[in-house]
Amino acid sequence: MSATPRLDGDLIAALDALLIERNVTRAAERLGLSQPALSARLTRLRELFGDRLFVPSPSGRGVLPTPRALALAPQVSAVLEQMSSMLQPTAFDAATSPATFKIACHENPSVMLSPDLVPRLQRAAPGVRLVLAFPQKERMAELLENGEIDLFIGERNYGEGAWLSRTLFEDRFVTAQRRLHPRGTGPMDIEAFCDASHLLVSSQGDPFSGVVDMQLAARDRKRHVAVSIENYAVAPTIIATSNLLCTLPRRFLTRFADALDLFDPPITLPPVEITAYWHPRTHEDPAHLWLRAELFAAASTVGRR
Repeated sequence: MSATPRLDGDLIAALDALLIERNVTRAAERLGLSQPALSARLTRLRELFGDRLFVPSPSGRGVLPTPRALALAPQVSAVLEQMSSMLQPTAFDAATSPATFKIACHENPSVMLSPDLVPRLQRAAPGVRLVLAFPQKERMAELLENGEIDLFIGERNYGEGAWLSRTLFEDRFVTAQRRLHPRGTGPMDIEAFCDASHLLVSSQGDPFSGVVDMQLAARDRKRHVAVSIENYAVAPTIIATSNLLCTLPRRFLTRFADALDLFDPPITLPPVEITAYWHPRTHEDPAHLWLRAELFAAASTVGRR
């Protein structure tokens, strides 16, 4: 028992060519087929529609469409137009798009990036909306895969192997103090550093121990952490109104240089590398390409004012 013929793109194209040319030879040439190959497709079309579709012209010049074939003509044109549109690349017009993008980002890179990223987006895409959300580490792979998160911004080597990534910027730690701090503005040795009172930004683990304390411990040293907070944005205000010292990434603290003095800490600290991650399924999407380009441009200006 033979299988029931199915309508496919080749058959639709054959029907369209015959409707236009009204001649089997010319229709075959139009499709780049041999005449027997087109005749075979016409046979399949006749079986599928239960109609001859085309009959020889009494004049002997070509073929004439049956009423059924003529009734199919506008539908054939519509289907071919839809198929053609499917092959066109998806466009993204930032100036008119109402898209919403969601970026998962820790507070530190968020504070550093958003003052440059947000104005760029508003200028180029006034209808686009942006959500900056705190990362859910345990669900990040799922959220990127299902599209609930468009980009994740975090430290280097955080992403999974299947994710695509690009380094946004590298940074180093500096120590900040208020202007007119009683200690002055000269270099600080490790003894004075450990004797001073410090502010620590810590969102997880021991609230009074961070990367600075680990480096000090490796040298059998310990500092005095007087205040621990979870919010980066609050740190400059506290430093500017107290005698506390605070060691944070330079690009973050540079934005508050009018109220703070910055200097190198007396210990070597590992560099900070901030990376953007995204799922391979969105790599070639025009909207994501635009968003990533804006993010990369914003990241290139962070801390350079």
